[in-house]
Amino acid sequence: MEYRHLGNSGMIISEIAYGNWLTHGSQVEEEAALACVRAALDAGITTFDTADVYAETRAESVLGRALKGERREGIEIFTKVYWPTGPGKNDRGLSRKHIMESIDNSLRRLETSYVDLYQAHRFDRFTPLEETMEAFADVVHSGKALYIGVSEWSADQIRRAHALARELRIPLVSSQPQYSMLWRVIEGEVVPTSEELGIGQIVWSPIAQGVLTGKYLPGQQPPAGSRATDDRGSAMISRFMRDEVLEAVQRLKPLADEAGLTLAQLAVAWVLQNSNVSAAIVGASRPEQVAENAKAAGVTLEEELMARIDEIVLPVAVTDPHLVHQSVPAQRP
Repeated sequence: MEYRHLGNSGMIISEIAYGNWLTHGSQVEEEAALACVRAALDAGITTFDTADVYAETRAESVLGRALKGERREGIEIFTKVYWPTGPGKNDRGLSRKHIMESIDNSLRRLETSYVDLYQAHRFDRFTPLEETMEAFADVVHSGKALYIGVSEWSADQIRRAHALARELRIPLVSSQPQYSMLWRVIEGEVVPTSEELGIGQIVWSPIAQGVLTGKYLPGQQPPAGSRATDDRGSAMISRFMRDEVLEAVQRLKPLADEAGLTLAQLAVAWVLQNSNVSAAIVGASRPEQVAENAKAAGVTLEEELMARIDEIVLPVAVTDPHLVHQSVPAQRP
């Protein structure tokens, strides 16, 4: 495993992070989830990413139990707040009320006294940004979180939040966007802004929801039991399930073979070539998947190979910077 600074902060994280978005507490039995976390630790992964909303709060609890007994100073635990975690009108968003209640609930489920990174899971246009950042400042100053981050925020939103964070003397150090060979919307605005401000990317779905493993073939039905056939995962993967995209992925296979990598390892290694990426989040339903993906750490792809990859995938990749998620409901429920 290799390690990188998170943005321009002093905290060092594993460049492969383990995430439990679609697994812990939902698709995978707890015994298998615990085995995946153990495999991550065995591979040298020290950074674990979750969120209060994952598996209706169960994912945090599973991760907390999985990490129990680990030396707390030797691992980095990241979680998030924004999406609904209960039926109440204040059980969502980035209001002071929700943030202050959510951090305490996350710490209880994770069985820890603090998280290393507390992230705004989306931008909340119904709450003044000043209120959100002041609440985050209180979370940091109380010792419940060490650093602050955002997820799927636009470049302008990041810039505004960073300015407030400096005034409040809290470290806003990270952005967590979707990023892969096929989904490159952060390259136009978010990455340049983040580089300027000293913010690092912790990217999710570097394998494009599994499409970049090459298991989905053009003109054929998805394999039984794959994410493309699961209601919880198929909505996001559908944008990539076009024959022209799947054909491009198959054309990457000789390049991966040439580099001595699987297609999935090539995909993870590719996002890590971006100097603004601090870590790539990988998930798994089986321990061997963790071990295999972790082998992408420390891989250097030659410029000529990167150019050949672009030649294949750029014609089918999504690059419009305006598609950076600003996922908020049309009106507050």
